[in-house]
Amino acid sequence: MVFRHPDGDYAITAMYSVPDDAWYLELNLVAGQRTLVSAIVPDEDPAREPTVRLYPSSGRTDVPYEVMRWFMHQVDDEIRSSRAWMRLRPELVEIIYQLRQEHMGVIDDDDFPQVLADVRTTVPEEDVPTVLEAAFGRIPDGTTMDHP
Repeated sequence: MVFRHPDGDYAITAMYSVPDDAWYLELNLVAGQRTLVSAIVPDEDPAREPTVRLYPSSGRTDVPYEVMRWFMHQVDDEIRSSRAWMRLRPELVEIIYQLRQEHMGVIDDDDFPQVLADVRTTVPEEDVPTVLEAAFGRIPDGTTMDHP
């Protein structure tokens, strides 16, 4: 995904790295297609913190303050959406982390009823929807959050 800054000189490229279990957001100078800054937002492991990587080898580049604010706002939004589940109660974070690791964030329709039953034995009923959404993007009736 590419987002262009309103001035047209800068763009953000957002991509997911499966081996890293992280979102990468790169601030690029459109002319010359140079990456100036990358933000790495892990979304699987609560112990890994988001980081920012600068690219001094791309040469000295003055980035306008407003552009950097725009980039960091996008990074902040990604952190908020990718890692929101990590701010839940520690016991829920651990359960979600284990489910994501065990099922790689995806659950087959045939396996969902058994996983739901298992979750209900370890999680209070009022937290079941939150756990299922964070682990699999589903709600207790088995549908996904995006599609009925």
